[in-house]
Amino acid sequence: METYTAMRHFADSWGLLAMALFFVGVIFFTFRPGGKSSADEAASIPLKED
Repeated sequence: METYTAMRHFADSWGLLAMALFFVGVIFFTFRPGGKSSADEAASIPLKED
């Protein structure tokens, strides 16, 4: 089996699953309880004066 074909089969199966799980994890991390205060703090960093 050629390298390209093997990588293509991997990306079509496990790669897609890994990307989907990563996406779901980011969504859960973003909307977790208690995350609003840290998100507000991070959003105000550019506006803080030195």
